[in-house]
Formats: sequence, C-alpha cells, structure tokens
Amino acid sequence: MRIIRGQLKGRKIFPPKGFDARPTTDFAKESLFNILGNIYDFGNADILDLFSGSGNISMEFLSEGCKSITAVELNRRYAEHIKKQFAEMFPGKGSVICADVFRFCKKRDLHYDIIFADPPFKDKRIAVLPDLIFSNPGIKDDLLFVLEHPKYFDFSGHEFFKEHRKYGNIHFSFFEKK
Repeated sequence: MRIIRGQLKGRKIFPPKGFDARPTTDFAKESLFNILGNIYDFGNADILDLFSGSGNISMEFLSEGCKSITAVELNRRYAEHIKKQFAEMFPGKGSVICADVFRFCKKRDLHYDIIFADPPFKDKRIAVLPDLIFSNPGIKDDLLFVLEHPKYFDFSGHEFFKEHRKYGNIHFSFFEKK
C-alpha cells in the first residue's frame, strides 16, 4: 500500500503484522480521491473514517491536507498501529478511537464533512449503514457519506443516494444530504 496523492505521495504504508483485512486497492483509492478532490477542499474538511483497518484511507485524507480525521477501528492492535502512523507522519492531525462502529455511530454526534466507511465485506450489517449515518441527529446538512461495499449491495433506492462507482471488485456508493 502507498499514499497516492498529496504531500506524502508515494510513501509506503505498512499494515500491522498479521493484518487480516482487505485494504482498498491503490486503483480504487486513486479513483475515489480524484472524484473527491474535484468536489471538496480537504483543507476545511473534518473526516470520519469508519472501519479504518490499516489506516490506508485516513493517511490519504491526511496527505491531502484535511483539517482533521477521526479513525474508528474495533481491533485494538490495528487502532494502535494507526495511532503510531498518525504520530509519525501527521502529528496532531488525527485521532483514533477503538470502538465498534455501529455503537459509535449510535452514541456520538457525527458532525463531519465527509464520512468514509469500508466495512468487512462479509458483514451483512453493511445494508443498515446509510440509515445509521443519516438518522444521527448530529450530522451536518451537507454531509457526504462514501460507503465501500461488495457488488451484491444496491443502495440506489436510498433517500440520500447520489451515485455508484465500480473499480474492479470495489464498489463505492455516495450519499449526500443537501
């Protein structure tokens, strides 16, 4: 894995030993950030990265110069690894919360500009994520929610669905509350 854009473009990101997850591919990540870079000024954006895993997406947002990022990861070892990467590459810019994403989203105000979620593809609760996010009373009026998911989920009928993009086996659904 590597950072594909921004101030640390080309820097390699190493997952923790024994990392057992599916990180977003460089191809899909580059396509995603090309889209986001055309519609957002990251310098003013507060970002929430759910199911952070290796911290791959969080590092990309930080390299792009986002105002702040909060990474939420259930696996304590992965969360500690992300904290170390933040401290090494982006001191003072990111925070990591070791928590279950579904509980976190129910208990916390989600006052962010962009929320990105890359849940484990085998988790059937993926289907409830858009409703969980948009039912939160603390979301901003112009929130952009990006959900990475496998092909068998179709969110096109959701009230806040904006568009769908496919990059190989990676699917992104974009939701927007305007």
